[in-house]
Amino acid sequence: MAVSTAGPVVGGARPVGRDESGHAPVVLVVDDDRGLRALVHEILGARGFRSVEVDSGESALRVAADLRPDVVLLDLGLPDRGGLDVLVDLVTMGPGPVVVLSGRSSATDRVVGLDLGADDYITKPFSARELVARLNAVLRRTRVSDRPAPLRFGDLSIDEVAHRVTVADRRVDLTPKEFALVSFLARSPRQVFTRPQLLRQVWHSSTEWQQEATVTEHLHRLRMKLDAHHRERWIQTVRGVGYRFDPEGALTAVG
Repeated sequence: MAVSTAGPVVGGARPVGRDESGHAPVVLVVDDDRGLRALVHEILGARGFRSVEVDSGESALRVAADLRPDVVLLDLGLPDRGGLDVLVDLVTMGPGPVVVLSGRSSATDRVVGLDLGADDYITKPFSARELVARLNAVLRRTRVSDRPAPLRFGDLSIDEVAHRVTVADRRVDLTPKEFALVSFLARSPRQVFTRPQLLRQVWHSSTEWQQEATVTEHLHRLRMKLDAHHRERWIQTVRGVGYRFDPEGALTAVG
């Protein structure tokens, strides 16, 4: 087992939650080792965390989208998908900070994981005390009070922390990629992006692996969902070039 429980877990400190209500932080544990999941569950439960365990990358993405955990604890050696690909998707989805838990201990592996958006990187074997201390440190850094306010454009609100979009105070249900698209475009108002640029920035891919039609289809569905709640059109087509976010929601396409 790649966990050492020698020594005290932590010096009596409570876990650092997202609010001041005493809510137990939820940790999504992603690892295909059943014994390790059980042990991590026991460690976290003893220190006031609530954990949910899954054994694959696809399960991790599905549960993260539904549960919105406070922290994701992600092993990179998964049976169905590359752990780094899952890491990128989780970071793009934005359910909360992601802490890598991996047997890959080289400096290169750690740098790659952190560069791809991991908030911390724990190598196996690790102590229970280290695990809890690192999770608490990540939670302290990502408290709600320290997080950015939602992006607001008239009736449109994009809350990147809660992964929530509303139009005129009505929630718009988006897929993770649709949310990533509108967030990315809204962070650069009026800037035009080509479909290859959006593939690289949102899908972290290129036309070698994904078709540009993927972007077109996702943007079509995204605009239909936003327009269903309002006549304004925030995402515009610039004919012959690409797409842009118009913070004023003009009704006409450009070009």
